[in-house]
Amino acid sequence: MILGSRVITLFVVLIGVPLVLIGYIGLVEWVVGKLPFKWRPRIRPWLWLLPALAFLSIFLVYPSIYTIYLSFFNTSGKQFVGGQNYVYFFTTQGTLNSLRNNAYWLILLTFFTTGLGLIFAVLFDRVRYESTAKGLVFMPTAISFTAASIIWKLMYQFEPAGAVQVGMLNEIITGLGGQPVAFTVEPAINNFALIWVGIWMWTGFTVVILSAALKGIPVEIIEAARVDGANEFQIFRSVIVPMISTTIVVVGTTMVINALKIFDVIYVMTGGFFHTDVLAVTMYTQMFTDQQFGRASAVATILLVAIIPFMLINIRRFQVQEVIR
Repeated sequence: MILGSRVITLFVVLIGVPLVLIGYIGLVEWVVGKLPFKWRPRIRPWLWLLPALAFLSIFLVYPSIYTIYLSFFNTSGKQFVGGQNYVYFFTTQGTLNSLRNNAYWLILLTFFTTGLGLIFAVLFDRVRYESTAKGLVFMPTAISFTAASIIWKLMYQFEPAGAVQVGMLNEIITGLGGQPVAFTVEPAINNFALIWVGIWMWTGFTVVILSAALKGIPVEIIEAARVDGANEFQIFRSVIVPMISTTIVVVGTTMVINALKIFDVIYVMTGGFFHTDVLAVTMYTQMFTDQQFGRASAVATILLVAIIPFMLINIRRFQVQEVIR
């Protein structure tokens, strides 16, 4: 029975979906062909976009609107409670801690991934083994967040003083005569230890994007700056950074969005315990553990509202770049 259902699913995916797509294309062109010639350029794009708009409405727009709607209701979703779920969010220490931790992620992840990415891109551009170096830095980006979290959970593994240290970092620390550190448990450092995992993963992405922007700077401008007596730091500050500032902003806002919706690292490594909770983990806990659907919807809405401005900044930057081109 299970094998039969899987075969049917495979048949639908490999054959059914392409056939429906081909049929829709043929139908669209037939309908457009029946229209007056002057209408065709206006109608055809919308008919081509219709399936994408339908999927977007079903799987993105409707769930977003319904989530906002649920955020004004109680746990069962039947009694209207107004803004109580939002009041709970902004007056409860646990949710405020998650908001604070998300601020840590937003500031540190964005700063270090963008900063290190820019530095590495400039340095790698000047060595013969540029491709190899960028490949090594980019490699963690190809790993899923879950896999990276497991890797670093083992790296941070803690055993009491005197016991054999399984985690590599604590093995190094004790080997140098220090005391083992509970990286994921100690509140003073655990959030920064988790953020480092995100930095380790995303720096390769920023290196590749910023390196591509760096390649677009005309060599003549750099050489002219050197002829005028500028040193390498002055070239970096006054020539390179201004000329790729648009890309830096896009990369930075992308990192902000990633920081705001971070979930996997915290959920796998700490489960949100030891004061490492963030908004996405709070939403998950409220929804699936506490069964507080109204509160979970409020957290999701707050997260959506926080992300929208940065999405608009990115869209605006892309529009500016298109106009320049």
